[in-house]
Amino acid sequence: MDIQKLTAFFLWCTIIDGALLVLSVVFFILAPDWMYQMQSTLFPITQDGFNMVMYGFLGVFKIAWLVFNVVPYAALRIIQRQ
Repeated sequence: MDIQKLTAFFLWCTIIDGALLVLSVVFFILAPDWMYQMQSTLFPITQDGFNMVMYGFLGVFKIAWLVFNVVPYAALRIIQRQ
């Protein structure tokens, strides 16, 4: 696999995962009660517990997105310039 294909792969991974992150944040901000009701039917959890879990999930998702998508893409772009 050449460096151009790898760069394009990480670009699309960054875009798709970033869109999923933004969508998750938007749902959590605009419809938290709906999300809680949907999840509380599957798992017994309090509203406060759900908020803590979602806040933690979004934080871990953001860090994973940066580490596994944005940083490799940026590194490949730097390598291509040399």
